[in-house]
Amino acid sequence: MSVPYSIRKQKEEASQELLVGAPVAQRASQKIPLIARSHVSERAMKTLDIVERFVEEECIPADILVQQQVGQGVKERFSAHPPIVDVLKKRAQELGLWNMFLPKNHFKEGAGFSNLEYGLMAEYLGKSLIASEATNCAAPDTGNMEVFAKYGTQEQKDRWLKPLLAGEIRSAFLMTEPDVASSDATNITLNMVKEGNDYILNGSKWWSSGAGDPRCKIYIVMGKSDPNNASVYKQQSVIFVPAETPGITIHRMLSVYGFDDAPHGHGHITFNNVRVPASNMCLGEGRGFEVIQGRLGPGRIHHAMRSIGAAEKALEYFLARINDPKKTPFGKQLHEHGIMMERVARSRIEIDTARLTVLNAALVIDSKDAKAALKEIAEAKVQIPAMALEVIDRAIQAYGGAGVSQDTPLANMWAHGRTMRIVDGPDEVHLMQLAKNENKRGKAMYEKIEWQKRKTDEMAKTFGVTRRDVLQLDREHSKSRL
Repeated sequence: MSVPYSIRKQKEEASQELLVGAPVAQRASQKIPLIARSHVSERAMKTLDIVERFVEEECIPADILVQQQVGQGVKERFSAHPPIVDVLKKRAQELGLWNMFLPKNHFKEGAGFSNLEYGLMAEYLGKSLIASEATNCAAPDTGNMEVFAKYGTQEQKDRWLKPLLAGEIRSAFLMTEPDVASSDATNITLNMVKEGNDYILNGSKWWSSGAGDPRCKIYIVMGKSDPNNASVYKQQSVIFVPAETPGITIHRMLSVYGFDDAPHGHGHITFNNVRVPASNMCLGEGRGFEVIQGRLGPGRIHHAMRSIGAAEKALEYFLARINDPKKTPFGKQLHEHGIMMERVARSRIEIDTARLTVLNAALVIDSKDAKAALKEIAEAKVQIPAMALEVIDRAIQAYGGAGVSQDTPLANMWAHGRTMRIVDGPDEVHLMQLAKNENKRGKAMYEKIEWQKRKTDEMAKTFGVTRRDVLQLDREHSKSRL
């Protein structure tokens, strides 16, 4: 998508204005791992620097304002639209920071970056509560927009994708259910029955992230349309349901370790004879698994990217704490205590290692697609949340009571990080998938090692060597005499 020269000029001037801010020792583009640098364009490097300054200087300071502007009370908090959000969205568009998540080799609707390039940007977005939404790169809209872009008809794209890309509306993805083990999507029970030119939906969903926001206008819903199909993977379908369709009730919002995430929220929703036009079906009846696999792969890697940023932010807070001259337990600053410095070192190693895992997964997706990167995505999905939780926990420990309170963002970050081990498939599912695929090599590995042992025996005969343990001692003590 070409951008008029006048708009490009405005964006460049805005970018330069932003970069005049507080000096930094090393810009984001200079911190790109060397192994990934050749895969990052000059344009992406410049954008990455703009993203860094936008997040550090405008979004992070605004995070607390967003929480203040949401207000008090359940109904007020889930009807709010903090004014600072629109200010930041306008600023992001001026800077050209909009829809960066749609990879250029798969979609024409995005900003023209690769998954790897966006991965580097998403790390910075993950340091702020509001940055992802401000740049129209927030979940679940990102995954939902990919569904519309990849599988939607032109009519569906015109009705829902265009306003989502413009940031005019938000969306929710409804798959998880309260009464079944939803980690196995074949268990999904929401009933879809074809009746004339409509589908009638009955059932319950929860952890419907984004459903609390009054700007949420469209649900992507997975249900069971053909329960008697011989293939358990063809019983499900995905359908687009306008949020204000009669028969839908949002009963309550679910908290995450006490945080309500208003106005976004995580809804518990029921469908009671909800009538949806058959033209709202996504891709085709019985193709629900195809749709959700196409959606969840990129979504998992996006979560991992942002989690890297959360870990970096936690380490920054950790370093600030142990260098606070007011904190001198046992007569020393915290950084003078060896255990703290060891935790800093381990955090640095773990973050840098995890980043390479994420970038590798992004690169595999770029070279092929998400389906070809199942192993790499699963590795990132398991490794990165565990790493982030460990790093955040170390920072919390350094802050003591302040670390578990509302006086720092660390407790909230830990709560969100902990959910990452569950959302888009729990650790157990990914570990089982990884182990199952890895174990396919088991028979071949057994045969290879046994062949190598036989080869050793043959080589020993050829060279006239008697095989003997190099530590063989054979020390025998004579029997004692009476």
